[in-house]
Amino acid sequence: MKITVIGGTGLIGRRLAAHLRDAGHEVFAAARSTGVNTISGEGLAAALEGVEVVVDASNSGYGDAADMQRFFAMSTANLLTAARAASVGHFIALSAVGADTLKDGYFRAKRGQEERICDAGIPFTIVRSTPFFEFIYKIVDAGGDGDRMRLAPVTMQPIAADDVVKTLAGFVTREPANDIVEIAGPDIFGLADLALEILTANEDPRWISVDPDAHYFGASFDGEPLTCSRPQAAPTRFEDWLRDWIAFA
Repeated sequence: MKITVIGGTGLIGRRLAAHLRDAGHEVFAAARSTGVNTISGEGLAAALEGVEVVVDASNSGYGDAADMQRFFAMSTANLLTAARAASVGHFIALSAVGADTLKDGYFRAKRGQEERICDAGIPFTIVRSTPFFEFIYKIVDAGGDGDRMRLAPVTMQPIAADDVVKTLAGFVTREPANDIVEIAGPDIFGLADLALEILTANEDPRWISVDPDAHYFGASFDGEPLTCSRPQAAPTRFEDWLRDWIAFA
């Protein structure tokens, strides 16, 4: 099968492209570094020529909420136009749990992306994921103000990036769902609890405070959980992932 992975050099896209190649598929990892710009449209037509499945695993790379929204609006519009012109049979997009409930930041941007895909008339599957272990680790590793780390009061059901990759790869070989599906890890945590585990594993002396005014990916929280009631559950537990991550860091 001929597949193009948009965002093919990012955290998920790079692993997904490798996973699909190992399974015998012909895969093009589309990114700026490989000559594809989804904002300008440069290289899109060539990247999608003869492709049966497109997987959009791209991310905005912006911290500002308005910039996130502009990125996903422009990128998704260009991708869908190119996919329609290339008669792509299945458009798969990686989205975020919370896109339907949170009004701000990254989640609003992802909701706009989902709406465009649903209205495009192209067979699709939208895979909403809970936060990745890897992103949480990076937030904690880089965050904080001196010896203090202010975190939003978020309850979540995080997932390992490799489990996201395996789930996306499974949808590549299935018929389009023309629907939204959700995936999550096996356990529910508070963001502060995850941060404490990461700090402890790294022997990091910083202390954590839960701040109702703190944002998570540009969104404010008032009790909304990043969890799933009936997800496709992934097997990797956070404690096991963290042990391996620290061992290979």
